[in-house]
Parts: sequence; C-alpha cells; structure tokens
Amino acid sequence: MRNLGFSTSTNIPQGQSTYNKQQASMRGTAQLWQLGHRQLLRAPRPFKSSRNAQRVCSLETCCNSAAAVSISTAVEAQSSSSGAATTMEKVSQRKRILSGVQPTGRPTLGNYLGAMKNWVALQEQYDNFFCVVDLHAITVPHDPRELRASTTSMAATYIAAGIDPDRATIFVQSHVPAHAELAWLLSCVTPVGWLGRMIQFKEKSRKQGEDVRTGLMTYPVLMAADILLYQADLVPVGEDQKQHLELTRDIAEKVNLEFGGKGWKKRGGRGGRVFKVPEVFIPPAGARIMSLQDGTAKMSKSAENDNSRINLTDTPEIIASKIKRCKTDTVEGLEWGNPDRPEASNLLTIYSLCTGKSKDEVISECSSMRWGGFKPLLTDAIVEHLRPLQSKYAELMADKSYIDAVLAKGAETASMTADKTLADVRDAMGFFAPFRTRT
Repeated sequence: MRNLGFSTSTNIPQGQSTYNKQQASMRGTAQLWQLGHRQLLRAPRPFKSSRNAQRVCSLETCCNSAAAVSISTAVEAQSSSSGAATTMEKVSQRKRILSGVQPTGRPTLGNYLGAMKNWVALQEQYDNFFCVVDLHAITVPHDPRELRASTTSMAATYIAAGIDPDRATIFVQSHVPAHAELAWLLSCVTPVGWLGRMIQFKEKSRKQGEDVRTGLMTYPVLMAADILLYQADLVPVGEDQKQHLELTRDIAEKVNLEFGGKGWKKRGGRGGRVFKVPEVFIPPAGARIMSLQDGTAKMSKSAENDNSRINLTDTPEIIASKIKRCKTDTVEGLEWGNPDRPEASNLLTIYSLCTGKSKDEVISECSSMRWGGFKPLLTDAIVEHLRPLQSKYAELMADKSYIDAVLAKGAETASMTADKTLADVRDAMGFFAPFRTRT
C-alpha cells in the first residue's frame, strides 16, 4: 500500500453547542438549574442533525490528492525553500491524536487495516498517543492471566505494525492512574440518563441479562476521560463508537460551562476552558473490515466463530483455510458497492488494502473472475501483506524486555500530560490541592 498522509486543515467546523448558545444568557443559580432540566438530562445530540454533520471531518476535506489516511486532521509542518530558519518559523504546533484498542482476544486484520496501519502514517506529522485500553477490557468477565498476556501482545502488535516508540507514545491505560480518577470526577457530572441511552449498552446488556455490570454502563465515561486527559484535538472512531465520542464532547462542554471560564479565574484558577472539545473523524469507506461469515457485521476479535476473522498471527495455512470457507454468493463475476452483495465488497476491499491497488485497478483485474479463482489470489495477498508484521511480532515476543521498556517510557510520558490536565480539573472543581504540589 502506498504511503499515506494528511494535508493541512484548519477549517474544521466546531459546531456551536447547545451549552455555548445558552451561556450568554445564563446568569445565576436559577438559570443553571433550568439548564439542568431542559438540556443536561436529555440524550446526547443525534448524529443526523446538520450541526453534527458539520462536526464530522470527511476524507475529502481533510486529505490532499496524493494521499489519504483514515484518522485525524491537523496543522502540518509547512515546507519552505528559503532555508532551515524560515522553515522552522512556519512549522505549526502539532495537534494531538489519541486512540487505542482493548487487549481482548487476538488482534485481527480488521484492527490492523482499519486502525493501526493508518496510525503509522501519522507519526511524522502529529503528536500521537496510542494506548492499550486494559481498563475497558474488564467490563465483562475476564481471565486475569489472559488479560496480562493480551496486554503485552497488543503492545507488541502496535510496534510490529510500524508504530515507532520514538515518534509516538505507546502506553497501557492502567499504568496512568489519572484515567481512573478523572473517570470518577466525570461520572459525578454526567447525567445517568445520557448513559442509559447509549446504544451499545442497550445491546450488550440485553445479551448479558442479569449479569450486566455497572462498568458496562459507565465505560463511555472512562472513554471520555481517556480522550480529555490528553486534550486530544481529534479522535478516530468507527460507526459503533460515534455516540460515545459525541458523549465525550457533551461531557467536556458541560464541565467547561459549570467549572471553567471566568468563574474559575475568579476562584483563583487559570480560567478559560478546562477541556479541549475533541472533533470526530469517521474513517473513510474501506477502512471498516467486515466478517468473513457475514458481510454486514464488523470483523470482531471477540466473535465466537474464529472463521469469521483473520487473526494477525494466523499461519498461511490457516489464512488459506478461512478464505476458502468464507461466505460468498452464486452471482457470476465480482463487483464493488452492490448492497445485495456485501461479501463481495468486503473481500475486494481487503484485496485492495493488502495490495495497495485502487478500486478501479481491482475491478479491472477481478470483475470477470469467479470465486474459485479470486480466493487463492486474496489469500496470497493477505499472507504477503502480513509477513513482515508477523516476523517483527515474533521477534518482539521472544524478548519482552524491549516491550516492557517501551511501555514504561510511554507511561511516564503520558503521565506528564495526564497529570497536568487532572490538576486543572481538580482545581476547577474546587478540590484542595495536595501539600506536595501546592505553590
């Protein structure tokens, strides 16, 4: 696949929030109480509104003609031919990206093509924080030994995929205590009605029945803490996480309104907003890899049927077996974009991303083929694409001391940013500063 990158973008619409529209008219406790009844107990804003449509940064507005990635936008360093000194003057401050994957199950081809592969392209241009979100992995019953092993394995996968610890911060979520503390502080200002309306909670709680746990309802608040701790400018999310990112925005705006601004300054704080309100980015078409057994469902590392996915550590023989058994149809020829043939679109997408060929090139090569001829071609493409990653992964897992060192350094770096944000939140909310940090 060709190298990918983002062009400069400084015109992302912020989308005026309900809170900001009302802020000018709010005076005193009585009006703030009214806001609580009228706005804060409602569900987070729907995504089909024109306001939220403006919030989503589309690929066309963020990418230049030569390159495109599936995550983030930022002000990039501007080149100049007038010498190094002039160049340095024109380099804009890097914006920040934060993303992560749960250490549950084995990472899949979908995780790699939909997220990690794109993260690699961002390292030169942006300030990147990539975490292994292990605290999110315990909202359902788990095996402690598997969690520990999977955490190390996921960190190794990040590095094997091409994320350079010298250019990005790689860390484990639970290694930075500020995540858990900020999650509690945010929980105390987040209306429970917002959480009860989260679609994922409704779906998963129905499956778990009486065994559903509190963490399953509150983990969107932890997700908000993860993002807001690092004052992220833009966060990559899939369709299944859009509502949670919108909740993060709502929480940030609510905290800024109630505890930030001039009121915070009058209380002796720095004033201004407590949190940067992050922007939403939806990966472009093709970044979401679907199940090998159902072209309408996302490829998931937690799915019961192992044949529904390609694991990044699958051998060539296993990959060939899974592709041979994957769901197809009886229609002659292959085509892209037919809603009645989701499996065809999915397998062609995988082939395109693994070979680096465009849609037009893939259609020109494969449109007249039958499944019997295309599946071996797809198998070879996947095997060759994963070969370097698998080799690096095996090398890292053979000597885990390097992974440990990377995670230790990452936790230290992440904590510096997270602790500063947490200190601001404590101050804005009125907590008495610890004596060791008081000035």
